[in-house]
Amino acid sequence: MTPETKERLIAERAWIQDQLKTCVAFWLEHGMDPEYGGVYTCLDREGNIYSTDKSVWMQGRCGWTFSYLCHLYGPRQEWLDAAKSCLAEGEPLRQRRYNFSEGFYCIANAEYDGVTGEVEHLKRARRAYQLIYDLNNGLIEDPTGFGPKTIPTTRAGRALGDPMIFLNIIGIMRRVDPEHTEEYDRHARECTQRIVGEHFRPELGCTLESVNLDGEPELWYTAGRVVNPGHDIECSWFLMDEANYRGDAELHAQAEEIFKLAIEAGWDKEYGGLLYFIDAKGLPPEAYEHDMKLWWPHNEIMIASSKALRDTGDEYFATWLFKTLDYCKEHFADPIYGEWYGYLRRDGQPTMPPTKGSTFKGPFHVPRALCMTEQIITEILGDEQTAPTPF
Repeated sequence: MTPETKERLIAERAWIQDQLKTCVAFWLEHGMDPEYGGVYTCLDREGNIYSTDKSVWMQGRCGWTFSYLCHLYGPRQEWLDAAKSCLAEGEPLRQRRYNFSEGFYCIANAEYDGVTGEVEHLKRARRAYQLIYDLNNGLIEDPTGFGPKTIPTTRAGRALGDPMIFLNIIGIMRRVDPEHTEEYDRHARECTQRIVGEHFRPELGCTLESVNLDGEPELWYTAGRVVNPGHDIECSWFLMDEANYRGDAELHAQAEEIFKLAIEAGWDKEYGGLLYFIDAKGLPPEAYEHDMKLWWPHNEIMIASSKALRDTGDEYFATWLFKTLDYCKEHFADPIYGEWYGYLRRDGQPTMPPTKGSTFKGPFHVPRALCMTEQIITEILGDEQTAPTPF
């Protein structure tokens, strides 16, 4: 590590810690529902609520976030109360076909058990975990009865999101539930085999969002060519964590390559920032929001680049970490009201009216990236005993 990199890491850690404090305070002040429990995530720039609907997706993510803060920095009652309230019941609005909400419910309960020892929450997590595994592997019938969006006899496939998100769930479950380590290890290998064996396509210079049931690309229609660079980068650090757990250098190298292909193809050469979607062949993407800049892919770059820098010492990853932080400071962070904007146009200006939260943006990606990156930088610097802390 060069002296310049070390000096920059120290400065960036201080900024990240300040952002983490203001982000957590923003949600505790504006988002928590003191009457019915849970978190309101539809907040405007100043923190005013513009919709009172609460998605299970975000309740689980919020429950995990505040429990994870306790795991990292020690339990605080306001964090425990926030996490607990997000595990409350509510009246359902609609049924989704995918099971990501169940996944976030799983990790929220698992992390909460990890910091409180309330075993009922681990039991909930285990039930949700098994449901997800069974659904992803076709071991039980679709409980919604809706069936897939596409007609299976005409087009069927597998999505990157299923094994990558389940791999992250496994990492959390394995940490809080060591009794079932053998099962988690087996399932993690299944996930990594699907990710690197089917979706990771170095011959195409990308990682595909979907493949057919044989694990092969289908590139003659737009959906088969979708590349989500932020998704790939998030996946890369899930794989890095798994590689480090196994001591698998080959898997780590594949994760590094996934990161490199995604960021080099997805970074906007004209305006900066990571494009939301690109096409594997460089053809026009189908999604109308393909050239927007969203908060969470940039959060994933922070985590993945810092982990890769820590594990390899390669200054390549420091360059991307600093480049991304510069972009986030200029375009996402709000020095007046705190937290980060969620949605930017391609030129980096917030969509209007600007928001800090939505059905899909709440206290998850930003605080996760800030606390993880802060911790990783401290590991890189090796000053755990003397480093300042954000709380």
